[in-house]
Amino acid sequence: MALRNDFLWGGATAANQCEGGYAEGGRGLANVDVVPHGKDRWDVVAGTRKMFDFDEEHYYPAKKSIDMYHHYLDDIKLFGEMGFKTYRLSIAWSRIFPNGDDDLPNEEGLKFYETIFKECRKYGMEPLVTLVHFDCPMHLIAEYGGWRNRKVIDFFVNYCKTVFTRYKGLVKYWLTFNEINMILHGPFMAAGLYFEEGEDRTQIQYQAAHHELVASALAVRMAHEIDSQNKVGCMLAAGQYYPFTCKPQDVWAAFEGDREGYFFVDVQARGEYPDYAWKRFEREKIKLDITDGDLEILKETPVDFISFSYYSSRVASGDPTAAGTTEGNVFASLKNPYLEASQWGWQIDPLGLRITLNALYDRYQKPLFIVENGLGAKDVADVNGYVEDDYRIGYLKSHIEAMKDAVEIDGVDLMGYTPWGCIDLVSASTGEMSKRYGFIYVDLDDSGNGTGKRSRKKSFYWYKKVIATNGEDLSY
Repeated sequence: MALRNDFLWGGATAANQCEGGYAEGGRGLANVDVVPHGKDRWDVVAGTRKMFDFDEEHYYPAKKSIDMYHHYLDDIKLFGEMGFKTYRLSIAWSRIFPNGDDDLPNEEGLKFYETIFKECRKYGMEPLVTLVHFDCPMHLIAEYGGWRNRKVIDFFVNYCKTVFTRYKGLVKYWLTFNEINMILHGPFMAAGLYFEEGEDRTQIQYQAAHHELVASALAVRMAHEIDSQNKVGCMLAAGQYYPFTCKPQDVWAAFEGDREGYFFVDVQARGEYPDYAWKRFEREKIKLDITDGDLEILKETPVDFISFSYYSSRVASGDPTAAGTTEGNVFASLKNPYLEASQWGWQIDPLGLRITLNALYDRYQKPLFIVENGLGAKDVADVNGYVEDDYRIGYLKSHIEAMKDAVEIDGVDLMGYTPWGCIDLVSASTGEMSKRYGFIYVDLDDSGNGTGKRSRKKSFYWYKKVIATNGEDLSY
């Protein structure tokens, strides 16, 4: 076995991290717009600090991002030059329905993405479109409480019907919710959840998750009804947990860590809540409001494929006093003494990608798609904007080798690979531009200062060769 001839090589971005133009073209305000850079960022992301609009004290990087709203033609041309077979991007929900509950869609927003998808096809790229990459119109949060409110399902389904119909024939690969398990870790960013003092966070998070899971299933059904060619996937923030030692309590802690994420895919891929989830809900007195028909729609419409992000593996211990957590990770993890770490503390583990691929494929037996993987690093550009980023090439090379082993040796069914941030963009976790992932350098700093000029890094030419040889030539 080798990578399939139609393997979907490409790159990935998200609207809120690259588009900018937050108030242009009829777009409405979204939760991702009001997440600031700086020390208060994580409190807002976690839903513990209320920030429903801009203030004068903070810098909001999503307002401008890298201004792809005005540069998408040139940016997509660069992706085409690399030979992308697919481009993963997201639609900003509030660009289509500015308030989320509008009666009619915003035609200017619909036309914007239609032009993008046609431009992708001009270069032979299949658009891979995420319906919700953390975006939630702020009106739905202020008026309804975000995804805690069941009414948001109907607004989402209306949004899906609109874009599935409008882009029929232009888009056939869709993802419902980006990193759906992030609702447990960054609930305001992931699902528009803000918690008042004294509220039961866990109850609210799992109720909101139920609403998203039902909404995802309804989207799958609608996508298939509107166009039989549509393929719809779920999306998990993945990365296998290792036990800190061979002590059984550590092994169990790792097992439970994996299950926390598997829970979402169990529902989306298998079509029902797993027994361990029901027992947890019972044990922790989590009472889901499940409407008649919810469990049936989950059962009837599992996803067509499973996509995931992978940046690093994680380490878990059954000992609550175990010391040495990593820096900069959204998911708490103990340090792995056998791994090196990135400048932001993400532990670099190519074999962990192969392990994760096998774990997911063994569990679900559905096609997999790696839709995020990459190295956030500080790049130093020369006067021409060129970056000698061998460190990034080395990271990607080792992960592609592990990915190929999973396919060629282990028999994993893998659809494609879209490294994260194929063009430098704003980091979701930190709000920084200096945490760069791209093959293309963008001249902007953490405060949004700079020319915005695009330039090709060394990795640009390397990845072009990788795609041209279907992953056979990884030399540099």
